[in-house]
Amino acid sequence: MWTAIREFIFGALQALEGFTHDYGVAIVLLTLFIRLALMPLTIKQTHSMYELQRIQPKIKELQKKYKNDKEKLQEETLKFYQENKVNPFGGCLPLIAQMPIFFALYQVLGTHGGNRGPSWNLPAYIDTLPVQAQAAAKQFWIILPDITSTPQSVYSNEGIAALIPYAILVILFGLSVWLPQQLMPGENQQKSMGRIMAVMMLYFGWISPAGVLLYWVTSSMLGVGQQQIQVRFYAKKGGPEQ
Repeated sequence: MWTAIREFIFGALQALEGFTHDYGVAIVLLTLFIRLALMPLTIKQTHSMYELQRIQPKIKELQKKYKNDKEKLQEETLKFYQENKVNPFGGCLPLIAQMPIFFALYQVLGTHGGNRGPSWNLPAYIDTLPVQAQAAAKQFWIILPDITSTPQSVYSNEGIAALIPYAILVILFGLSVWLPQQLMPGENQQKSMGRIMAVMMLYFGWISPAGVLLYWVTSSMLGVGQQQIQVRFYAKKGGPEQ
């Protein structure tokens, strides 16, 4: 299954690059198609997050009422969720669905690892191209010279001046983790966890291929746009339909 996902992503990038002549643009288009495919899940995610925040006052009342009886609190909370048709884990589904794609793309674009081949690994494939075509194949417009390089390797090999566009992408990657939670109505504790997670993800962005960051930032931007449209629609109608 993992091999199939990896080869599907590589094949999709090859097909889209044949149309756009730019692997960076191909990643953006692939991201758009994936977001469209996952839209039913992401709509449910936003619905669940919105509903969880709407019923928080009632949950707090239950916590106060049964603070000395954890078993009863768990029972009544579960019952309350069922009565209100709220899935407390519904917000995790799109993230879980995207993880295989994210890590497969990491392998497709990565330059490390022992058993890479041009049939599924983009850097290995690019190495089979004529030398004069290799640099152009790695470039994303005039923005990123090499979508297969990590910010860490760019800094180590080329210095701080070459790092600038990659550093901006890392910062956007961190913001893409932080922003969706900050825009949702919620408690400060949940938003604080989002800030901590965003800082932690900066390191992952530092060691990831730029193309992977491009995928995640694009996906997050599309997700935030969809989320805000839904939240405003719910607020206007007084909440999601049950």
